[in-house]
Amino acid sequence: MQENTFDFDLLVIGSGPAGHHAATEAAKSGKRVAVADRNFDLGGVCLHTGTIPSKTLREAVLFLSGFRQRSFYGKGYRVKTQIQIEDLMFRVQEVIKRQFAVIQDQLQRHEITVLNGHARFTADPHVVEVVDAEGGVESHRAQFVLMACGTRPARRADIPFEAPQVYDSDEFIQVTRGDFPKSLIVVGGGVIGLEYASMAAALGSEVTVVEARDWLLEHVDKEITEALVYELRRFGVVFRMGEKVVSVEAPENAPLRAVAKLESGKTLVAEALLYAIGRQPNTDRLNLEALGIQVKERGKISVNEFFQSSVPNIYAAGDIVGFPSLASTSMEQGRMAACHMFGLKRETRPDLLPFGIYTIPEISMVGKNEAQLTAEKVPYEVGVAHFDEVAKAQISGDQSGLLKLIFHCETRQLLGVHILGDGASELVHIGQMVMMAGGTMELLRDTVFNYPSLAEAYRVAAMNGLDKLRRVC
Repeated sequence: MQENTFDFDLLVIGSGPAGHHAATEAAKSGKRVAVADRNFDLGGVCLHTGTIPSKTLREAVLFLSGFRQRSFYGKGYRVKTQIQIEDLMFRVQEVIKRQFAVIQDQLQRHEITVLNGHARFTADPHVVEVVDAEGGVESHRAQFVLMACGTRPARRADIPFEAPQVYDSDEFIQVTRGDFPKSLIVVGGGVIGLEYASMAAALGSEVTVVEARDWLLEHVDKEITEALVYELRRFGVVFRMGEKVVSVEAPENAPLRAVAKLESGKTLVAEALLYAIGRQPNTDRLNLEALGIQVKERGKISVNEFFQSSVPNIYAAGDIVGFPSLASTSMEQGRMAACHMFGLKRETRPDLLPFGIYTIPEISMVGKNEAQLTAEKVPYEVGVAHFDEVAKAQISGDQSGLLKLIFHCETRQLLGVHILGDGASELVHIGQMVMMAGGTMELLRDTVFNYPSLAEAYRVAAMNGLDKLRRVC
């Protein structure tokens, strides 16, 4: 079939980070591109209920609660004494509005066609149907199709989400009025659960986190996780580890009462409950059966290293392919998929993608952790800089953070960067660039950083690690 028989060279299903970046990458190369999205608001979950609003909420919490200044002015210090949900959401809504305008402008500038409606596959791998809000159906032929339709919160059928005091993670960020709950049960100790738990604790809520596993954030360096848990406990967060929720009750006559009963027999009571146990890919809405596209657990799409599905002209990227399910990695996956479709030059280092977890304090990391290197039998040493040694951290009021560098004992090459503390998600990129260039601890030791700056922690950690090595030798 000739290329000119297609309506589009690429049709992208979903306008979140993966879809948006795949579309613009292809359009910049002169390809005819369309983006189908069932919501009229472009940007996907990332913009409207996920990454952008939750991280904006975090900044609003940090500012209005005066959290960063409490080390100087005491635990009771606040910028605003009575913080309402409206105060927090004002900032969230403004940022969403501005980011939506940015995405809309980018799609228009690159002449990307936007198809408003629900996309689904047909028996022809090159034909996608788009059903609009009125039920009208349009068929579009595309040489390539990228699935980037994102996820929605996973729900248990027996939990009363219809009650006003019980939320999933998408609903929690959409509450616009009233008082913030004075007490909160968070079911799920994953990234989303811990992010919201730490925000609630910073606002002064009594928070209980219930997690079925015995350890939190299994992909994070253990020392960093331990430090985070210590800090959260200092804020008053209670952890119920190895516990399962067997039932949730939300009495109609008590709108500020949520009751969670645990398998161990414990009963937890709070004003609200947030259920944050994983997310469900939206692939069940695509009619995958029509083409026999292979899926994994929970409807995740099976892809190869080029993000190509079992049907050669159909690709998938973003949260629907599974871990790590981060906006930053989704963007890169979308770009890589588009490059592979059209034979464009592509260079990436999937082993050096950074992770950011926006708890309070935040976590960021890139490269290997100690457990991985131990399992691989790699001889390594560790250099650490505690933020209470760094003048800029003392100035800003964050003395609880730490930067941890892991490096090869023989080559001195940097193998992993793990950070807890304010600005971690920005600070990690220095280490990322050093690792991409194959840099060593001597490079960090001999680099002059601005003083005072958080970046100075790299030099402190490098000297700490090299001193340890000198003593061993």
